[in-house]
Amino acid sequence: MILVGLFFLFVAAIGVLRLPDVFTRAHAVSLTDSVGALFLLSGLALYQGFTINLVRILIVMVLLYLLNPVIAHATVRSANRSGVEAWTREDS
Repeated sequence: MILVGLFFLFVAAIGVLRLPDVFTRAHAVSLTDSVGALFLLSGLALYQGFTINLVRILIVMVLLYLLNPVIAHATVRSANRSGVEAWTREDS
């Protein structure tokens, strides 16, 4: 599970480098970061076993699952309000 999570995070990093504007980058990264981090933390939770660290990992997973879309939305909304232009095919 950890390797699957690392794969998704790697794909997100490539998306940040390859995609043309902040809107497409935020869309790709918010999706893949959520999935990748949840897989990574799930694998870590299985590795830790039933300890106090499991509770901490589960809390981080819930917070990440709830806050990542909110942060991505706030980032894109602030970019839109700042006047950042969306990429179009004519721009390439």
